[in-house]
Amino acid sequence: MTSISLLRTREIPVKDNKKIAKTRRQRGYNWEDTLVKRFNSVENWKAFRLGSPSTALPDVLAVNTPNSIIFTIEAKSGTSTSLPVPADQIERCQKWIKTFDIYNDRKVILAFKFLSKKRIGLGEYESRELREFYKVWDESKKITDCVCTYEGEIFAKIDGKREKLDLKEHKMPFKTKHRS
Repeated sequence: MTSISLLRTREIPVKDNKKIAKTRRQRGYNWEDTLVKRFNSVENWKAFRLGSPSTALPDVLAVNTPNSIIFTIEAKSGTSTSLPVPADQIERCQKWIKTFDIYNDRKVILAFKFLSKKRIGLGEYESRELREFYKVWDESKKITDCVCTYEGEIFAKIDGKREKLDLKEHKMPFKTKHRS
């Protein structure tokens, strides 16, 4: 047997990066779609999913015109114990709410959904509580990469180190799966 045929006969799981990427995108789309449906089910709210990541748009735009409220939402969903948000995604959300200065209440919301299964290995999961967190970006803070933990804590990622970020939880106008 050649060394190549030996490699093929081993029972080592092979990552299918295309399949993994598709699954992640699908999770993200489903979470965005859920947020849009929840906003649209509440009186005076209209929400829209704005498109793919390559379009330099927020994931979701939600407006309540009678009450002069606009939210740009960056939505993150996953099976890990922390979910990252790159600084450029927060920055583009801020640019959008600054553009719509006709609205009195303008917020960037970071919406996190930790799925009820936790990844523990390649294709291996264990059950856990589904959790959602809705954090308001504090405009007085310098925009940086950040992560949200399964416990709902936010950390800035600066030079490879985590630094606690105090972002307030936002009460959404719809029913959530938020852990109190």
